[in-house]
Amino acid sequence: MSCILNIETSTSVCSVAASQDGQTIFVKEDLEGPSHAVSLGVFVDEALSFIDSHAIPLDAVAVSCGPGSYTGLRIGVSMAKGVCYGRNVPLIGIPTPEVLCVPVLLFHELPEDALLCPMIDARRMEVYAAVYDRALKTKRPVSADIVDENSYLEFLNEAPVYFFGNGSAKCREKITHPNAHFIDNIHPLAKMMFPLAEKAIAREDYKDVAYFEPFYLKEFVASQPKKLL
Repeated sequence: MSCILNIETSTSVCSVAASQDGQTIFVKEDLEGPSHAVSLGVFVDEALSFIDSHAIPLDAVAVSCGPGSYTGLRIGVSMAKGVCYGRNVPLIGIPTPEVLCVPVLLFHELPEDALLCPMIDARRMEVYAAVYDRALKTKRPVSADIVDENSYLEFLNEAPVYFFGNGSAKCREKITHPNAHFIDNIHPLAKMMFPLAEKAIAREDYKDVAYFEPFYLKEFVASQPKKLL
């Protein structure tokens, strides 16, 4: 196991956590944001001070890498890179939809065949969503979706689908299939990143600190087929 500094700024929520040996040892969160420019540096300083005061060597920095807010991701990734350079530790990038799935898998009882659909809010009835199984294997990669009554039918006809994230609430009236289930109050949080970060360390799946860029929504939109825009 490793000591990991986890940073999550992909939405209006700003959070930082430190984990060691599979346990969270430090958490700071601001759910009232966006306040990343004000809060993130303070949270990271406090986390590093906690780690240092307990003589714990830092092994890596994990950052949620989107899709998400351009400003939030830019601030979070810049901070993560700065710590990696300053502490000479590797950088881990965790997709935000996977971060959203962790509390659902940990704290909600799901049937064996359940599918997970984390949703990140965008304009009007558009969301950025992916579909995973319970092992977090990708059934459909992240895509920009304009949600209507026919959205996700291929998955809803196959199995129960659980929708969550800050884009899911506005979809309740549109997605009325009997296999559709909605889970409220699921946010991407730093304290939920460490299981994914530890897997990345085990695979030695590190990012190039100099060239790593997050998955900005505006860049993601530009890459989508015109019918989605």
